[in-house]
Order: sequence, then C-alpha cells, then structure tokens
Amino acid sequence: MSITATIMNTKTGQPLQKVTFGRMPKPWASFNLASGELVTAERMNIGKPAPGKFSATVEIWVSPKD
Repeated sequence: MSITATIMNTKTGQPLQKVTFGRMPKPWASFNLASGELVTAERMNIGKPAPGKFSATVEIWVSPKD
C-alpha cells in the first residue's frame, strides 16, 4: 500500500507538491523535490482518517533554499 504525502514549505506554510512513497517515510528522510532540490524532512504530521475511511492525511514539512 502506498502513502501519498503533501510536501509543505515551513517558511510560507504553502504546499509544494504531492509525493507517493512505497511505505511511510522516516522522519529524517531526504528526497528530491520536482525542482531537483534535495531536502530533508523537518517534521511530519499524520492526521486521523475520516470516519469509515482507512487513509489518513500525511504532511511532510521541509525548508527549501528558495
């Protein structure tokens, strides 16, 4: 089962992109954004699933060098 996470910018609070992972990423995970920039996760927020649903929202907060 894959995990779809929203990558959030810690400086602006705006979403950058959505990424699909094969499994839940580690809190210190490093990955490339669509722009090619290598970023490291600063924090992860995992929400509760909606009633009757299985999938939860996952947000990964990063600080790009923009």
